[in-house]
Formats: sequence, structure tokens, C-alpha cells
Amino acid sequence: MASRPPPTRASSIRTQKTKQSSSKQSSSGARRAVGKRSGPGWGRWALGGWLMLVLWLSVEYVRLPDVSTLRTQNPRTTALMAQRVEESLEAGRKPRVRQAWVPLSAVAPHVVDAVLISEDARFYRHEGVDWTEVENAFEQSVREARLGRGASTLTQQLAKNLYLSTDRSLLRKGKELLLARRLEADLSKQRILALYVNVVEWGEGVYGIEAAAREHFGVPARSLSVAQGAMLAAMLPAPRRWLPALRPETLRTRAGVILVRLEREGRISAAQAREAQAELSRFFGVPPAPGVASAPIARLPAGS
Repeated sequence: MASRPPPTRASSIRTQKTKQSSSKQSSSGARRAVGKRSGPGWGRWALGGWLMLVLWLSVEYVRLPDVSTLRTQNPRTTALMAQRVEESLEAGRKPRVRQAWVPLSAVAPHVVDAVLISEDARFYRHEGVDWTEVENAFEQSVREARLGRGASTLTQQLAKNLYLSTDRSLLRKGKELLLARRLEADLSKQRILALYVNVVEWGEGVYGIEAAAREHFGVPARSLSVAQGAMLAAMLPAPRRWLPALRPETLRTRAGVILVRLEREGRISAAQAREAQAELSRFFGVPPAPGVASAPIARLPAGS
């Protein structure tokens, strides 16, 4: 009887399956090995980064300036003023500094309210950092795939004006947050507000509400009208570009929205709001608008 040929095909198939199975096991084992090696590595990097951040924050907090003197003393100058003087000298211009310190009692109340509505509506409800506004700004940036509005509180802006530069960096922002917390811990809200309205920039070489009122409208801060106060508050995101003398449309729009919110929040009466809107229209030489949108004002980073 003739013998049957060996089942080479079946044997070959079995051999291939065995090789494939071995290959899969080896590959799976390799992936597990890589995972075992890389997992702890990434964890160590993350832990190291976190520890470095904590260390940096601790060192910077210790090195922060003593702000307790601001309880009773007004600063003679600020980091922003020094920066602007240096910029003028580098450009071959004579530095210009106009400032006159006044207490909050010497400022028309509706002007202070307009500043708060424009820059930090939740001023009395946070401790230096408004995390609600930070979250809103972050969500807007994600939606629009670009850096959106700023989220700096009035206290953070004060910290930057007093001690830091206008450069935009994460390190500067970190110091700003630390300084804001220290200011809130050492000073009352009213003192922070008084400092802010007396040092904030309001035009080329113009600092503080008293100098701003006289520079742009020729009156002291206590005599500013509701419309004038809204315009000064509307300038703050870009105080050297949105000048009343230039009549920019952005300034008119922002001031109009501020007036709407002042009325809505009960800071001015309906009659005051109508009068202020009419004054705003006369100032910009446009007919009174039938209605002004009351959408929230975009909180923008301070411009140059």
C-alpha cells in the first residue's frame, strides 16, 4: 500500500498560527513592559514638577514686598510709572507724570461704581482672585480657540501696577496672584480700592482719578458727571488708546453698557441713566441710540 504524503499544509498552518500567537504574546509582553517602565517615569516627572512649583511659590512668597506700609502710606511712585518714564526716555521724549492723591470721599460715588462694574464687579466677594471669572475666561478661550478676555481682579491689577511690569508671562502672573493675596490679607477692601483709583493709568502720563478728571474733562473727581465717570471707567482696558479726545467708537460703546449696568444694579436712577446716555451721545456727536445692549462687558487686558 502506498504511503500517504505528509500533511505539510496543515503543519505549515499550525506553525504559522503558533508563530503569530507567540508574536502577539511577545508584543503584548513588550507593551506591558514599556507601560511598566514609562508609568512610574511620568509619575516622577509630574511629582517633580509639582514640587518645583510649590518650592518656587514658597520662595517667591517670602521675597514679596512688605505691603503693610500701604495701610497708612501712599506710594510715591509705582513700577508702572517707572516703566513709562523709562519708555519715554528711550523714545527721546520728556517723561510726563500727572497725579494727585485724593480720598474716596473726594470721588463721585457713581464714578467708583462705574470702575467696579467695568473692572471687577465681584470685588467685594473674592479674596484677590475671582476664580469664577477665571473659569469663564478660560471657557471663552477654549470656545474661540484663542486668548480671550482677561480675568484679573482689581486687586491683581493694583499688584501689577505697584510692583510688576506689563509683560505677559506665566512667572509674572504667578507673582501677581501671590501679591494679590498678600494685599487682600493686609489691607481692607476700601484701602485697596482707594489705592487703585489713585495709581491706575488713565492716559499718557496720567495716573489716578483726580488727574484723569482734570486731564480729560477739566473738573475735579468729585464733580464728574455720570457720563464722564462711565467714560473714564470704559478707558481702563486701554487707557493710552481709548482717549475721550479721540472719540473712539469702542469707548462710546463700553461707556453706554456701563451706564446700562449702573441702572440695572440700582447705582443710578432711570432718569440719571437717560440723562447720561443723552450726554454721551452729545459728546460723541451721534444721535441717541434707541436702546443699548446690556450684555456683560468683555474684561480685556490693560492695553498700552
